[in-house]
Amino acid sequence: MSHSLFPATIAGSLPKPAWLAEPEKLWAPWKHEGAALQAAKEDAALVWLKLQEDAGLDILTDGEQFRMHFVHGFMEHLTGIDWQKKTKMGIRNNRYVVDVPTVTSAIQRPRDVHVSDAAFARAHTKRELKITLPGPMTICDTVADGHYGRRADMAMAFADVLNQEARALQAAGVDVIQFDEPAFNVFMDEVNDWGVPALERAAAGLTCATAVHICYGYGIEANVKWKETLGDQWRQYETIFPALNRSRIGQVSLEAAGSKVPLSLIRLLPDKQILVGVIDVASSVVETPEQVAATLDSALAFADKERVQACTNCGLAPLPKAVAEAKLAALGAGAALARKTHSKGGA
Repeated sequence: MSHSLFPATIAGSLPKPAWLAEPEKLWAPWKHEGAALQAAKEDAALVWLKLQEDAGLDILTDGEQFRMHFVHGFMEHLTGIDWQKKTKMGIRNNRYVVDVPTVTSAIQRPRDVHVSDAAFARAHTKRELKITLPGPMTICDTVADGHYGRRADMAMAFADVLNQEARALQAAGVDVIQFDEPAFNVFMDEVNDWGVPALERAAAGLTCATAVHICYGYGIEANVKWKETLGDQWRQYETIFPALNRSRIGQVSLEAAGSKVPLSLIRLLPDKQILVGVIDVASSVVETPEQVAATLDSALAFADKERVQACTNCGLAPLPKAVAEAKLAALGAGAALARKTHSKGGA
């Protein structure tokens, strides 16, 4: 892809409008069924595509308006998972405990999952389009294994079906395919052992841009309390970035705004495009364009400006719609401000 400096994009999700699902609630049930539900999802995607364009974003997403949950929205279309057989499991290394579905036989993808929805978004914007998929490790941390015996083996099975979906998305005209791997910040040893190989397997053969998004989660209570235990510096990235830099994944999306991540860790990704999180999704306080530009400036001490993109820390889904809109506007304006400063002839 060829962009001007600091192309602006988001990590993926945006709030559901009130006509689609209960606002400000993660994974709220749909308010419609059947054809009415699909029409409502399409309306929501259209609204957010337009608002992203209005905000000056360069690489758009569908806001994940077509799925209720960023992992289950993909998994529910696969076979080999028993959704009635619930297993109590600690998610993100026991950060919270929930009843999860159970893998009971070989994972298969009998049909496309997000492809028609991506094609709808593709038809309604001329800007570049990014579609997100859950990464293999994060899927394995969201489902119980009653078949494979080893998480690494189950991850490879999920990687294979993710790769089928990713290739179909690419064929539908998607410009960037991003795999969401918040589990990479939790199981660092496993990331280097089988997490990155599974991620590469999911992206095998793709010629479009590829990205991995690794954040510290939505601003929900469990994540906020976990962050309080991480000390004055959050250095999880230090363990996993070297392996990611050696991988074939082209972009790494990381958390920077309002966090305790030392931006110097970006030095560990000398060969990657860096999506710098300049928007804090755990706060309803709207950043100013100057704050966004300042975070980008800070990242430039550790990465060439041609490799830096402006992004959100994570998804904006839990926020009020007006707050999300304002944060999008700040993201676009802040990237434009940094672009003006650092382009040829700028200060």
